Amino acid sequence: MLNRILIHGLVAGLIVGVPLFTLTVLVGGPLPEPWGVVLGYLTMLIALSVVFIAIKRRRDTELGGVIRFWPAFGMGLAISLVASICYVIAWEAALAVTGIDFAGDYARMLIAQQRSAGATAAELAKLTADLEGFRQQYANPLFRIPMTLTEIFPVGVL
Repeated sequence: MLNRILIHGLVAGLIVGVPLFTLTVLVGGPLPEPWGVVLGYLTMLIALSVVFIAIKRRRDTELGGVIRFWPAFGMGLAISLVASICYVIAWEAALAVTGIDFAGDYARMLIAQQRSAGATAAELAKLTADLEGFRQQYANPLFRIPMTLTEIFPVGVL
């Protein structure tokens, strides 16, 4: 079963990781909103459909058409974890290759949105300070990697 988990997890990881890496490198950063979000979650859903395929295949070929909930759930979690690790590796590789300042770009986008929405100077100052703290935290891989993992793994759990 470990072999099946690794194979299907890597397939799902490639389905989600290759487009992430390729588009980030080609664009020179994350795709602009909302396209990045839509395309990102669409590839996650496609990739994580491999979980269903793997569980169904195991049920039909190895278990005679019946699988209990907890073994299926555990297999799905394991495949999702492998795919999520591939996703994190792809994002870290894209950051390393492009050298983009994702947190800085994100902070500038949020500040511009608030400014155009008519935020006061005090609100903008507080937001800027909060986002500067986020930017410093995001520079730390021990903060960034778990945060990136939380983008995809909950989708796999669902």
